[in-house]
Amino acid sequence: MTTARTPDRPPNIVVIYADDLGFGDVGCFGSEDIRTPHLDQLAADGARLTHWYSNSPVCSPSRASLLTGKYPVHAGVQEILGGRRGTVGLPDQPTLASRLREAGYRTGIFGKWHLGTATGYGPLDRGFDTHTGFLAGCVDYYSHIFYWGEGNPVHDLWQDGREIYDNGRYLTEVIAEHAADFITAQGDAPYFCYVPFNAPHYPMHAPRAYLDRFPELDPERRIMAAMVSALDDGVGRILAAIEAAGQRDDTIVVFSSDNGPSTETRNWLNGEEIDYQGGSTGGFRGAKGSLFEGGIREPTVVRWPGIADSGAVIAEPGLMMDLLPALLGAAGVPVPDDVDGTVPAWAGGAARERDLFWEYGPQLAVRRGRWKLVRSPREALGGPFVLDEMLIDLDTDPAETTDLREREPALTASLGAALDAWAESWGWDPSPWLPESTTT
Repeated sequence: MTTARTPDRPPNIVVIYADDLGFGDVGCFGSEDIRTPHLDQLAADGARLTHWYSNSPVCSPSRASLLTGKYPVHAGVQEILGGRRGTVGLPDQPTLASRLREAGYRTGIFGKWHLGTATGYGPLDRGFDTHTGFLAGCVDYYSHIFYWGEGNPVHDLWQDGREIYDNGRYLTEVIAEHAADFITAQGDAPYFCYVPFNAPHYPMHAPRAYLDRFPELDPERRIMAAMVSALDDGVGRILAAIEAAGQRDDTIVVFSSDNGPSTETRNWLNGEEIDYQGGSTGGFRGAKGSLFEGGIREPTVVRWPGIADSGAVIAEPGLMMDLLPALLGAAGVPVPDDVDGTVPAWAGGAARERDLFWEYGPQLAVRRGRWKLVRSPREALGGPFVLDEMLIDLDTDPAETTDLREREPALTASLGAALDAWAESWGWDPSPWLPESTTT
């Protein structure tokens, strides 16, 4: 299994992963109030993937799929992992980083890990040569302290397994700086640079200079805009490092997000539970934690010289787990048979229709072409389960407003059978997540 491009020199690979970024919060995906010039330029030079999905509507499972090329259940991470020290995470297995390192790549991660904090579960244990960032799911952007959940707050900023302190510096800028320095330092050696920013995940923190870019917006939208603008500048800094090294034509760049925008409360230790509405799904239904499109369809850009460039728009449905076989193929690394991802047609794979599956708690979903069947969906993380089952035509109803089961009984049955078979193949059990409420 290979991609269409087999260069004499293996390409550098840069994967930039935002955190809780909405489809409607990026300029090149339709945002009219948040300006993202660097991402817009990346899209103009590359391609926008308009039907690209995370493998899960929450952080840890989507990251596990990206790095392993597997559905979350096969990767061994189905839930949001805890942030306290000693949390067991991603089981030991080959990752995109370890496979590329075996092929001679230098591998680095800069930013959020969220795949385990216990000894033996960190980035250096899963194929990365170097790491600067934090291990939990979120931290304060200035003190770099994790203070959510039970227990005392803990500082969470590390470099190659050693705790470091950079108090008072805005973490989005710190992450971009270390990623750019890594790129600069590699010279002619091929590298894999994974940059999982924590922006715009809560807490909602941004320097005044970024807030001042959006004086016309209401407070909730303004802080989101400021955080995304800082993220965009970080992307620009990474792209500038690639350009300065003369590596643009030798470097694949992928930008995406782990899940949709969050409606979770912001900044509170123990306070009033107020939903946050500052993010935008761009008109899709649902948010983080939901298997509606707003929770899983991600604003994704790929700049892949000779493969995805010149402002192309690619509507082929794909999942984050597909990046592993596509990128390994580009690097000339054999793709093992035990991964679930497949090389997309736009990256040189065979053009074929396939079923795409999701699960999170009691929620299940399958997409086949333009059709999607979703079961026990919720609108957002922690919200009620709003219906039992729904069939959607995504071509005519991307906002998922109309149930077509009665009009398409044969298709409903076919998709339902496929979903049942997939769920049963790994022993799905909805009993721990009995719906709080259901309506039709």
